[in-house]
Amino acid sequence: MELGISMFGDIQYDLQTGQKLPAQKRFQEMLEQVKLADQVGLDYFGMGEHHREDYAVTSPQMFLAAAASITKNIKLGSAVSVISSSDAVRLYEDFATLDNLSNGRAELMAGRGSFIESFPLFGYNLDDYDNLFEDKLMLLLELNNTINGKINWNGRYTQNLVDQEIFPKPVQQQLPIWIAVGGTTSSVRRAARLGLPITYAIIGGLPINFKPIVDLYKTEYLAAGHDESKMQVCINSHVFVGESAAIRDTYYPYYSSQMDRIGKGRGWAPFTKEIFENTARPEGAYFMGDPNEVIDKILMQHEWFGNTRFVGQMDVGAPDHHLIMKSIELFGDKVAPAVRKALKK
Repeated sequence: MELGISMFGDIQYDLQTGQKLPAQKRFQEMLEQVKLADQVGLDYFGMGEHHREDYAVTSPQMFLAAAASITKNIKLGSAVSVISSSDAVRLYEDFATLDNLSNGRAELMAGRGSFIESFPLFGYNLDDYDNLFEDKLMLLLELNNTINGKINWNGRYTQNLVDQEIFPKPVQQQLPIWIAVGGTTSSVRRAARLGLPITYAIIGGLPINFKPIVDLYKTEYLAAGHDESKMQVCINSHVFVGESAAIRDTYYPYYSSQMDRIGKGRGWAPFTKEIFENTARPEGAYFMGDPNEVIDKILMQHEWFGNTRFVGQMDVGAPDHHLIMKSIELFGDKVAPAVRKALKK
């Protein structure tokens, strides 16, 4: 099983004053963090796309291009690219460029995103939400399947293409294109039908409740005639690792402040320590604690889901740089080797 981390580029806020810190500082820190993730032998780093004041990264491929120049082995992907409000051709060109810059380490994860700010920003109608995603996903896949040749495409919500060819060509034979889902059955069925690798974002509640839709993907993937050996399932959850379980007390103020910022616009009740601790228990969705706690939970969920990749989102609330660096170090030096050893048995 591959192990990695992801980030959304959360902007840092001073916990005492509430003052927002510069995005420039956050970018510099995140580059140090992805460099460390590569050095400690993690398999994957993902960066999300947002268009809000509380997130720094609007273009994952721009950040990942910078990361490609300071890393050697780690795979670099979006987590996610909001394809509904993107130009599929430009997006594919960007990731093909990233693949060249990284010597074949680029991946693209297609998703709807959890916010809607990008739709008015780029001139799209929310009434077309589902149709935009479907049409642009299919164009993206057509581009990926027509690397060495000209493409013709009649789009409903995209441009038409007549005898066009895409440049540059990726280093890989095809770009790995993943589908990210929350829990929508139709999205799971689509990914299975198309034979695409899938990522389940499990960021709250009881993860065991996701087992039926993970099993649904596997069943329908095989029923569609796809090669079982190429089936890939990723679980993506919130992770933070410390030397001891006390890391939860250290991390909670950062995490809760971000949950409340997001929740204010969505009408959520204030986030509480009780919710935090309850979700961090062994059966819950948060992977927050000492290395052994995180190891045990990853292995338990692997028994449930049989996933081929686990990714921990590690910057929710943008805690202090040294805390994230320590979390990455422990995840790479303690958690990953123990999980790999256990799964070899």
